[in-house]
Amino acid sequence: MAALDYVALAQPGIRALRAYDPGLDLVALRRGFAEGALVELGSNENSHGPSPAARAAILDSLHSLHRYPDPLGGDLRRALAACHGLEPAQVILGNGSHELLMLMGQVFAGTGRGVVSSQYGFAVYALAAQAAGAPWTPAPARPVDDAMPRGHDLEALLAAVGADTAIVYLANPNNPTGTWFDTAALADFLSRVPANVLVVVDEAYLEYVTDPALTSAVPLLARFPNLAVTRTFSKGYGLAGLRVGCLLADPGLVAVLERVRESFNVNLPGLAACEAALADHEHLAWVRRQNAIEREALADALSARGLAVSPSQTNFLLVDFGRDAAPVEAGLVARGVVPRPMAGYGLPTCLRLTVGVRDENRRLLQALDEVLA
Repeated sequence: MAALDYVALAQPGIRALRAYDPGLDLVALRRGFAEGALVELGSNENSHGPSPAARAAILDSLHSLHRYPDPLGGDLRRALAACHGLEPAQVILGNGSHELLMLMGQVFAGTGRGVVSSQYGFAVYALAAQAAGAPWTPAPARPVDDAMPRGHDLEALLAAVGADTAIVYLANPNNPTGTWFDTAALADFLSRVPANVLVVVDEAYLEYVTDPALTSAVPLLARFPNLAVTRTFSKGYGLAGLRVGCLLADPGLVAVLERVRESFNVNLPGLAACEAALADHEHLAWVRRQNAIEREALADALSARGLAVSPSQTNFLLVDFGRDAAPVEAGLVARGVVPRPMAGYGLPTCLRLTVGVRDENRRLLQALDEVLA
């Protein structure tokens, strides 16, 4: 029997799709270094770890692993609703916010129903469009010499919205640039987007924000029924290994998404740990303070080495080396430090560096000095 052409059998939107690139094979890299010797700064993970309360909740949940988790995630949804001043019907849970971003495209975009996002926005936005067979329009980002280099240009995003636009995705703060815009600018943007165009604001890194002008878009839900906000427990809460996120929106929008949400999509330890983490305000505040201290120190150290560092309100820095960054990346990896290459984002001269704890940042700088020398 002749081999099947599985690509030809796939639906049109999938045929040209490339899988999400998670970066280097960390599992393989770890095998090549002594335990604890690899400095992993490529995935924007929380270097400080999760709340002790979340760890305890995980252990307590293990006696029930033979049971399915709550298919509705009721306790966590109620906790999230209370935290954000919403009703539980305005909350839907996902296997990380990644699943929910893809789900928005699956449900609301498609042939003749396009997606708009920024030139240097999170890669999943374009993937969500392609997987749904929807046209994707990247809006030009801010220029390199701008105060927010390569950040979202809200006017350009508005100009890219057309009669066939179904969804606008934007992250605030943005990955991979670390840049942001204030909440007042977002409110003005939303007031000018057509009411039938859904706007998804991805707040994956909001827990790291220290700029008082940038607050969550969640309070704007009451004014803009076309707004949806995604959040994750993978970053500030330090629970990336459990893969839990949520989307907050009008109950009607949530109800439509629920029609295609996978059953039991959030696991039992994840539900328990996230509810506990959400209640530990002190740990989250400590993580934010520590990250802000190390972020500023690392940005200053990199700038002192003559490198261009974009402003950031996240737990990572986008660093422009002014030349092909691939040899720098290779040199760092050889020395046990893992950055994130940015060529896939159209930024071949840049690397994205997670802000680590003090010792991790010291080892990064030491390795970088050796590579640049």
